[in-house]
Amino acid sequence: MKPSLAVPLGLAAVLPSACTAPRQNRPADSRPNILFILSDDHTSQAWGIYGGIPGDYVRNGNIRRLAAEGCVLENCFCTNSISVPSRASILTGAYSHRNGVYSLSDALSPEADNFARQCRTSGYQTALYGKWHLKKRPEGFDDFRVFHDQGEYRNPIMKSPANWQDDDLGKRGDTLPGFSTDIVTDLAIERIRNRGKDKPFLICCHFKATHEPWDFPERMKPLYDDVVFPEPPSLMEFGREASGRVFDGQPLENLASRWETASEDSSKWWCVYPELPFSVQGLNREEGRRKTYQKLMRDYLRCGATIDDNIGRLLRTLDEEGLAENTVVIYVSDQGYFLGEHGFFDKRIMYEESLRMPFVIRYPKEIPAGSRNRDIILNIDIAALLTDYAGADPPELSQGRSFRRNLAGQTPADWRDRMYYRYWTHHRIRPAHMGLRDRRYKLIFFYGDRLATTGSEDSTTPPAWEFYDLETDPREDRNCYGDPAYADIIARMKRGLLELRREVGDTDPATPRMKAIMDSAFDPSPADRSDF
Repeated sequence: MKPSLAVPLGLAAVLPSACTAPRQNRPADSRPNILFILSDDHTSQAWGIYGGIPGDYVRNGNIRRLAAEGCVLENCFCTNSISVPSRASILTGAYSHRNGVYSLSDALSPEADNFARQCRTSGYQTALYGKWHLKKRPEGFDDFRVFHDQGEYRNPIMKSPANWQDDDLGKRGDTLPGFSTDIVTDLAIERIRNRGKDKPFLICCHFKATHEPWDFPERMKPLYDDVVFPEPPSLMEFGREASGRVFDGQPLENLASRWETASEDSSKWWCVYPELPFSVQGLNREEGRRKTYQKLMRDYLRCGATIDDNIGRLLRTLDEEGLAENTVVIYVSDQGYFLGEHGFFDKRIMYEESLRMPFVIRYPKEIPAGSRNRDIILNIDIAALLTDYAGADPPELSQGRSFRRNLAGQTPADWRDRMYYRYWTHHRIRPAHMGLRDRRYKLIFFYGDRLATTGSEDSTTPPAWEFYDLETDPREDRNCYGDPAYADIIARMKRGLLELRREVGDTDPATPRMKAIMDSAFDPSPADRSDF
């Protein structure tokens, strides 16, 4: 058994028999309630419990409370770092190629099984409030109030079972006055207080924050006045030359351009940014980048502070209702985000800032307080965990595993020691790519072709590789793909990437173009060619 937690051994006796007893024998009234809090792009650097440049400035008292009373996952990763696909994988427990949601343009079929459906079938009362973003009607929930599409931060339009229509048919719903993060929390609290007392509940509380445009309520406006945030070491990375990376990425200058465009005419952009006007005119490139970074940090951290505020409201409600002891509370982000690292903003790329999903969970009956788990956990595992707690079967398409025993310090001997990632959407600045990460190394293959993925550019980019030693280069500042010292490790990682593709079933059988790309890039033995 691999050591994974700095907690006492011998916790098997602490776990209730529900962990091993047949599901049909579990008494309904012993099962925990589940409060699942999901944010958007709330990156680990901005939680204050993972280190990082902003760590000393983050307002995070309630996130810290959850961490002190529960477990922090050190190595939780998404399998496709963009909101719609990641959310679909969280719900279904399946990789993108299995659940059919590859890009922002795709929708989750209402027919797809998900953890809420399974929990409701097993006797849970279920509800969803906030950001859905999967376009079609949510299924598996007794009640829902969700944003149209991305949603707005202020006075959002929210759709319910009574007035639902799919996002592509236009806006429909009720306008709720107020700030979205507060509103979503209000709805969840109302549901907790008015719950049925005879059944456990699953409540999904999904915030829009901290997604662009990083807005915040008036009470947060004084935060960070006159603060000058320290800069990440790679903030002034202009271009590919220093690191050897093979793509351009989304530099902060693109964000500055958005703010300047919106400053001239807010109707020219899809969202309403706070704290405009903004301009970098007359500044040199270093000065312009610094000014853009400082505004991003102020807006982003105030937006994140509003999440922490509302997590506190939810925890107080559980305390007041006498539910804290028997409620699983999870707070997780659907993916990470760049906050100036490599000169970037946005996500999507298989670098640590984007790949990592910050995750904290509290369940006093089973999870040791103040523990930290280092196992490799994926977004596809979340559905299996929640249905395990509910005494239900995992969703039909699920490819993940419950990590309930991992959280109690009992990691299975056969737990994964590597993970597979694929970002399907292709643009020249962010080519489509796949990769493998283990505990020390990361190999990324930028195959650079849209194939049949929606929302992509038609133009291709040449296939290219990146490789990082995360022990000696944790910030991924130097692409070592061409370094002879790593040749044997890279060869092993390539074999591992092909093995994982086969294991998860992501073999592109309907796209001959991909087979040609893979044949050329990997040059496998003839025996392996048919398995790509």
